[in-house]
Amino acid sequence: MSPPHPAEDQAHPSAEQIDAVLVACRALVAVAAQSVASVEDRVTLPQLRVLVMIASRGPQNLASVAAGLGVHASNGTRMCDKLVNAGLLHRSDDPTDRRNLVLQLTPSGQQLVDSMTEHRRTAIAKVLAKMPAQLRSDLVPALLAFAKSAQEIPPSEAWALGWTTEQHRHNHSSTSV
Repeated sequence: MSPPHPAEDQAHPSAEQIDAVLVACRALVAVAAQSVASVEDRVTLPQLRVLVMIASRGPQNLASVAAGLGVHASNGTRMCDKLVNAGLLHRSDDPTDRRNLVLQLTPSGQQLVDSMTEHRRTAIAKVLAKMPAQLRSDLVPALLAFAKSAQEIPPSEAWALGWTTEQHRHNHSSTSV
């Protein structure tokens, strides 16, 4: 039996590489969970998903919110009603189609999303500040390549888990997150 070709060795990640990513995942999940916990006294996780979806994509109608959450329209409507009653969403008639309602964040809703996002950014900054500067520089291309290779959660859908509002920020400069 001949030894594996060097290119074959590089095609398969080592156990050490896999273990390192698993450890990093646990740390990142902890950061994400803590940022969600920072607002859980005001909204449930599904409600937060609605707010992040609208922050990311801009105003939505009830059907798109329900579809984005993967729930029946009546469940999406009830959830949005609660967010409207809490002063986090504003509901208005769609000027282009009177059959639709448009949902958008109120200033309080935007502040809640901003607060969660800032909590997450601050926690990540604290972790990164503990790393040597050279390793932080090397981290950027490695993490970007990892995210691109994963392709399991495309950036356009990362909002669904409350992970980002970056897509909307880059596409719509009027929203600051």
